[in-house]
Amino acid sequence: MNKSEFVAALALHGAMSKADAEKCYQVFRHTLETELLVAGKITFPGFCSVEIVDKPARKARNPATGQEIEVPAKKSIKFKAGKEFADKVNH
Repeated sequence: MNKSEFVAALALHGAMSKADAEKCYQVFRHTLETELLVAGKITFPGFCSVEIVDKPARKARNPATGQEIEVPAKKSIKFKAGKEFADKVNH
């Protein structure tokens, strides 16, 4: 499912127009992106939690040449499904 298919499904389930569903999607995404930077972790009980985690610098190997390279530290996003959501997927 791509974004436009998701927006169409959101419109169908939410009994709204596709334009309103697109706006809801954009507002949700913008809010998640901005507030995650501030809070560091956002939890939707039963559904999921999303948090920013620090990945330390590490050494890796270029598979083509075998040369060792330094991979810099970075921030990453961790998504963990909540129990209710995971249970629905596993049924």
